[in-house]
Amino acid sequence: MEGNHILLMGPPNVGKSVIFNLLTGLDAACANYSGTTIDFMVGRIKKRTDGLFLVDVPGTYTLNAANQAELVAVNMLRGKHGPGFQPGFMHCSDGSGDYSCALSPAPVAVVCILDANNLESSLYLLLQVLEFGLPTVAVLNRMDLARDRNLVLDTKKLSRELGIPVIPMVAVRGIGLSGLEDRLNRVISDSSSERTQSFDVSGRWRRAEDLTRQVSRHGPEKSMSKRRLWGQRLIRPWPGLPLALLILVLSFGLVVGLGMQLRQLVLLPLFRQGIIPVIVLGVEALNLPLLPRNILVGEYGFLVKGIEWPFTLVMPYVLSFYGVMALLEDSGYLPRLGMLLDGLLNRIGLQGSSIIPLLLGYGCGIPGILASRSMSSDRERLTVAAMICLAIPCISQTGAFIAMLSERSVTVVAGVFLISVLALILAGIIADRVLKGPRPLTIMEIPELLIPRGDVLLKKIWVQLKRYLTKGALPMILAVGVASILYETGIMAMMGSLMSPLVVHWLRMPEEAAVPLILGIMRRELAVLPLIEMEMTTMQLFVGAVVGLFYVPCIAIVATLAREFSAKTALAMLLLTSMVAFLAGGIIARMEFLVNLISL
Repeated sequence: MEGNHILLMGPPNVGKSVIFNLLTGLDAACANYSGTTIDFMVGRIKKRTDGLFLVDVPGTYTLNAANQAELVAVNMLRGKHGPGFQPGFMHCSDGSGDYSCALSPAPVAVVCILDANNLESSLYLLLQVLEFGLPTVAVLNRMDLARDRNLVLDTKKLSRELGIPVIPMVAVRGIGLSGLEDRLNRVISDSSSERTQSFDVSGRWRRAEDLTRQVSRHGPEKSMSKRRLWGQRLIRPWPGLPLALLILVLSFGLVVGLGMQLRQLVLLPLFRQGIIPVIVLGVEALNLPLLPRNILVGEYGFLVKGIEWPFTLVMPYVLSFYGVMALLEDSGYLPRLGMLLDGLLNRIGLQGSSIIPLLLGYGCGIPGILASRSMSSDRERLTVAAMICLAIPCISQTGAFIAMLSERSVTVVAGVFLISVLALILAGIIADRVLKGPRPLTIMEIPELLIPRGDVLLKKIWVQLKRYLTKGALPMILAVGVASILYETGIMAMMGSLMSPLVVHWLRMPEEAAVPLILGIMRRELAVLPLIEMEMTTMQLFVGAVVGLFYVPCIAIVATLAREFSAKTALAMLLLTSMVAFLAGGIIARMEFLVNLISL
């Protein structure tokens, strides 16, 4: 498909993705913290029939090209569509699915989102955008939060001073959307709205400061609301640090508790007593030869384990994890956690904001690695990527750990995640000493503390569920299908026998445990899930979980590492994680005192 495109730009945490969703009807990620949009999304504007597309550019505070996010934004303004795309060619989507589209070399207009709560810094970015001479519409979003602070903003005067339309909005409620659509149509049809300015850095800041002063007026002082008061308390060591520990423990408890209840009370009975028996009876009624029958419903049956594992063992924890993450995101707590941990993260050469990609890694390693693009140096990006690949289990792995170990001992589950945290710290310390480069200067935006909206939370969970079904469950089902063929044809047994000395003598696990290690190359959680079906002691399961924790990243993560860094980096990460996995597993298998401890 062919068409012109409009750029949607603005600083992080300003509602840019919400406006993108309103204009296109798509489901871009929205969160009350910076770093959510780590690449750019393209969607067709739903109320136009002329093939006009909207491009959601990564959120950025400036156009100085100081990091990957800023570089992408600048390239988009210049008509360069970024790494991985041919000139003028993009991957697009609309409500009916994904497709390819050829966009115009340069955007026909820009929509720049301003933050009513941080107007001066937003205006600095807008002034840089205006220097590109493109027709521009400014949106002054989050007007409701400005009113809560008793701040009055004169949008008409701001529009006159800038010489471009300025539309006040409350995007989360859809207020101002019709005005934006109308102005956008008029700007696109009127080429005379182009405007070129030029300032030096100090000139831009002076101009932004002057404009803010001219259009802002504070009403009578109000006493600080409880929400703002607690927003400040949460970034102080007291009571912020004790509350952070409490919030993280409660969050972990909610993920485990909600996921376990959903699994045991709903999904397991549904699949094991309803769906799977019907499938088995259907296959048996076909009277197939033994080999294809076993491939479909045998020990690693494609139609049994390929359905049971993704939907009863992993999916409940995916839903509970993203539900809890949505609460932390939309409340604005995650940046506060980053501020609290800034001092600790500085000791390993990272900013407090690094907590965002690290936490994203617990959902999936790929978004975590991509989110590191907003960091100011390759040294920081590589450190975060190494920590994610080595010591952070994705939500599919986490679900596998909980499903495998929770019925044996809660202590064992906690032990696996304690090892993960200790390894995360150690990996950061080593990376800080090995990797060369300047230490970062911490710059963080702390958004307002907000009460999450129920409809937004449900929408986020629904979006993540759809993504899991297409990008998590479907690849897992295909991997189980391949595993079933290898297993029933005896190929996997031959491969497992080659690894048996390592598995039996070093890891002290049964020979059949070599099979999951082969599967884990395709999907990380498959290095753990098959262990559930095996007769092993709690200690052996614990060793298997530790090996699975550090084991090789999945193929998708390896490809991401090669694209974001280099093939050499991806290969080095593969070797590093493999060596650490077997070394740690063998050492733990020989810690006899753990046998009594984990049996408590």
